[in-house]
Amino acid sequence: MHSFESHIRNVPDFPKPGILFKDITPLLQERFHEVIESMASTIKWDEIDYVVGIESRGFILGAAMATLKGKGFIPVRKKGKLPPPIIAESYTLEYGTDTLEMIVNQIPGRVVLVDDVLATGGTLKAVMNLCQKNQFEVKALSLLINLTFLNKFIEEGHPVHSVLNY
Repeated sequence: MHSFESHIRNVPDFPKPGILFKDITPLLQERFHEVIESMASTIKWDEIDYVVGIESRGFILGAAMATLKGKGFIPVRKKGKLPPPIIAESYTLEYGTDTLEMIVNQIPGRVVLVDDVLATGGTLKAVMNLCQKNQFEVKALSLLINLTFLNKFIEEGHPVHSVLNY
């Protein structure tokens, strides 16, 4: 088993008081290739057409995973960053509200969603809704960190693949 935990920096009260932020920057600096391999290891890649990366750290992880596995990459961006036509989904997260957008898709496909941290799940649920509206079947969720005490994704039967669980 890998020892990724020692490379994650805990930052208290960021981005607001009461939040313990998991800074993965040192981990990516020291063990990036191993992280990507670990995140990709349990996915059934014959069932995946595209990797969907969620802004912003999901871009880093998802693009690397797509390259590693020879799949296309689809970015999900914050409001106003993609040219039309787009579809949008608003959601709440532990420190505010936001809107995510995706370019309108014409061809159905099967996807894996990639992000760095699953906390309350608002972001991932919004992206799952975007995918459903956009003819993408979500086959897996690949996360570096799952803060299991903040969400019920595994209990709800979502196909969660996480490298680290807290």
